[in-house]
Amino acid sequence: MFSLPNTFPEFPEFPRGEVWLAGAGPGDPRLLTLLALHALSQAEVIVHDALVDKRVLALASSRASLIPVGKRGGQPSPRQRDINAILVEQASLGHRVLRLKGGDPFVFGRGWDEAIALADAGVYFRIIPGLTSGLTATALAGIPATTRETNPAVVLAAGHRAEDGSSRADWEALGRLGQPILLYMPLLQLPDVAIALQRGGLAADTPAAFIQSASKPDARVVETTLARLVEDATLNGVASPTIVVIGTIAGLRSRLRTYLVDWP
Repeated sequence: MFSLPNTFPEFPEFPRGEVWLAGAGPGDPRLLTLLALHALSQAEVIVHDALVDKRVLALASSRASLIPVGKRGGQPSPRQRDINAILVEQASLGHRVLRLKGGDPFVFGRGWDEAIALADAGVYFRIIPGLTSGLTATALAGIPATTRETNPAVVLAAGHRAEDGSSRADWEALGRLGQPILLYMPLLQLPDVAIALQRGGLAADTPAAFIQSASKPDARVVETTLARLVEDATLNGVASPTIVVIGTIAGLRSRLRTYLVDWP
């Protein structure tokens, strides 16, 4: 264990009637930011996603009320406007409200939707960044997001469909970029995505990898290629939560695997 030095900045006060939008990272509570941990200890109401690890929620004050509002693909889920209403209502009651999201609230976390709703309702709020799951998962797996030798850019893309059923991205255009892609929540749309990326110009033998349950005890990595993504997902029983990496960087892991110490 460690203690913070006296020179460490003081944590801000969590005023009543305020909402803090915080990222809980990819799962392991040791990857929480110190400010998120402070928020957990002070919050009176915690409105949390389904993917927030139980070990993270266990850090909350025993006096805090937990309100689950998780969205899960293909399953009945709270509507975003209802979640917004809960945040505004709880703040209007004078509670210290923590909106806790997996990863980072502003990376596919609908943090913007909630921030706008709070601003429009006249509710003060604070944003606490978290480790976004895509970049954290790749790092823990020994897959660099960028290297000087392989790629000057990396694409973060939402792999699931929008609420109206449409695709969220022009996959053929992303394939033409020739840059590695990190797909968040991609499994339901994976067959269409894999085909479209190849139509856009990505080679069938482009290295790829599934990173499932990153930072959690059951974490695993399945290495494959773009052409075999769907087949290998089925053969290996890949399930959510999973990040899919497509691009040259996915093939670099083999050079580190022997000496990379497994998390944690």
